[in-house]
Order: sequence, then C-alpha cells, then structure tokens
Amino acid sequence: MAKQILTLNQISLKGLERLPRDCYEIASEFSQPDAILLRSHKLKAEDIPESVLAIGRAGAGTNNIPVAECSARGIPVFNSPGANANAVKELVAAGLLLGSRGIIEGIQYVDTLASITDKAEMNQVLEAHKKNFKGSELVGKTLGVVGLGAIGSMVAEMALTMGMDVVGYDPALSVEAAWRLSSQVRKADTLSALFARCDYITLHLPVLDSTRGLINAELLSAVREGTCLLNFARQEIVDEDALVEALNGGNLRKYIADFPAPALIGRKDVILMPHIGASTDEAEDNCAIMAADQIRDFLENGNICNSVNFPNLVLERVTGCRLSVTNANVPRILGSLLSILADDDINVIDMLNKSRDEIAYNLIDIESHASDEVLERMRALDGVVNVRLIGDCD
Repeated sequence: MAKQILTLNQISLKGLERLPRDCYEIASEFSQPDAILLRSHKLKAEDIPESVLAIGRAGAGTNNIPVAECSARGIPVFNSPGANANAVKELVAAGLLLGSRGIIEGIQYVDTLASITDKAEMNQVLEAHKKNFKGSELVGKTLGVVGLGAIGSMVAEMALTMGMDVVGYDPALSVEAAWRLSSQVRKADTLSALFARCDYITLHLPVLDSTRGLINAELLSAVREGTCLLNFARQEIVDEDALVEALNGGNLRKYIADFPAPALIGRKDVILMPHIGASTDEAEDNCAIMAADQIRDFLENGNICNSVNFPNLVLERVTGCRLSVTNANVPRILGSLLSILADDDINVIDMLNKSRDEIAYNLIDIESHASDEVLERMRALDGVVNVRLIGDCD
C-alpha cells in the first residue's frame, strides 16, 4: 500500500519527485497520513493525526512545529540544515553593503528626479547631492558572527574574501563546524567581548529558551559607537525594546533584519526585509529535496538524519525485516525487547541503539518475521513509545 504524505505548504516539485509515485501518494488533504511535509505552516499538536510517523520541515527552523509533543508521541521531526545556507549568506552580503553605503537612500532620491528631463541638468543635480549618500567600505572592518553553524561559517568565509576581519562566537560549536571554519576567524571568549570589538555583527542562531531575547540591553550597551547589527536568523533572538533604546541612543547606527516589526517600520536607521532569506528557487529546491529524502529513508528503513528531537542513527540493511523502536531513555528496556524476540526464537542479525535527551531509538534487523503478538508484547513494555515493523522477511 502506498504511503501518504500530507503537504501543508507548497513544496518544491524537485523535492516531491524524490518520493516515487508508485510508493507514495502526496496531497494537501489526508485524514490518516504517514508523514507530514511543511515549510512555515504553524502546526498544532492537536492537528497531527495518530497515523503520523514523521514530520519533515523544508527549512532549518522548527519553531512552527510542536517538537516536545512530537517527542512524547515518538514522532521524529526532521529539518534541512544548510540547504538554504547559501541563499541566506548572499542576503547577508547584501545587508552588509546596504548597511555600509547610502544605497537605498540614493535610490529613493533618484526616484524623486522624474520631473527633470534634461540629462545635463540631472547630472548637475546628482553631482551636487551625491555626497549625502557617502558611506564606507567593508575592507578592513570587523564583522562579528554569532553562531558558526552552516550559515554562520559561510558568512564568515564570505566576509574574509571581502577583506573584512572576522570574529566568531559559538559556545556550542560542533567538531564538524570547527573543521569547516577558516583559521583566520578569531574566536571571542564571550558574547560581550564580540559586541565590544566589531563594526558589524550578524546573528545566526536558532530560537531556543537560551537564545530568546539573547541580544539584550546589556549587550547592546557594550557595542562601539556606529555598530551595525544584522539579524537574518530569528526575530525572537533580539529584545525589541532594548534594540529601540540602542538605536535611539545612537550607539547602534543601524539595524538590518529579515523580520519586520511594527515598532521598527519607518525608521531611517532600520532596514527591514519581508523574511526572504531562503526565498530563492535553489534554496526551496534544496530544502525540499533534503526533507523528502530524510522522510523517505525513515519510512522505508527507519534511518534518522537531521532530526531535531531524535538521535541520528543510520543502519545499513542486511535483511528485509527490520524493527524500529522508540522508548524512554531508561535502563533495561532494550534487554526486555531482545528477550521477547528470543522467547519467540527470532534471531537478531544486526542492531543499533542511540539516545538523545529523554528518547532512545533502536533499529533491529531480524532473521524471521515478527508476529503481531510479538509486536504487541513489545509495545506493552513500560517505557516503550512505539514499535514499527519495516519490510517483510518473506
């Protein structure tokens, strides 16, 4: 029977093509789908049918998905980290240039000259007024990059090629990200140290309890005069009241963000874009492809890659019959699962077990078919969230 994929946003066709039509049905309305694919749709816990096994987000952020509730139900939530990184990086480059030169003001001024029809007169007017739009070059300026993941590391590398000095801060820097990072990026020991030494600061952090309102009055009071702050990460990272105070005080010269807010619209020291960081054909394709591939590999093999609430776990198939088991991360559950299989003379060929926070996840390849009765005994174990039989041994 074909698996049903519920789409709650328009998903790139290149992504949907990764799900073969002879094995998958894709539609925007299903009552009992096997998985959900979405982008920015605000998904509520009560809107997730009991049949859902996985949720894929064609993008990096998952603050529009009730991740905690999904974890409690044993539903992995996948995202697409890095798939839109280049698109955001390029928009940050535009933001840096807009923040250093009077580009927008100059364009707006030129639009006021429509009544001048004589070229010589227009040239004379432009020569007289262009000094009002003078800016400064980025070469030799210092850029602070807060968050050195897929996007932040690309922004840092881009800024180096533009001749900027780069200072980075990321207390949760992974080994993989550290390998990607140029040795020319200097490390700041604290966030306040970074804010005190940079001409431009760009944010590339997810919204977590630890990052919500992270850019507060104390940090903004530490910036050197004339600093430009860029936010192409998430609106909630910056304390809006503290931001307005810093702009009004003049320490913060300009704020450039991808998240319009009523209190900021119309200010000459603020440039706001309509959340277009990932709005390129290429980024939408890349995100959809990654999300679809991850959903397919999970549904067909139980493998998990780029989940925000489950451990990464990939086990090569050595048999057609596989069990995936999600359980509370407590002792003795795995032993009890294996005992049930042994009692039914089911031989385990290969297995892998990993945990993340409160969740443990297992893939168990078995030699012979597990009956419904065996599966129910597994599901009945205290602490087991769900058990799924993948494939067939026949």
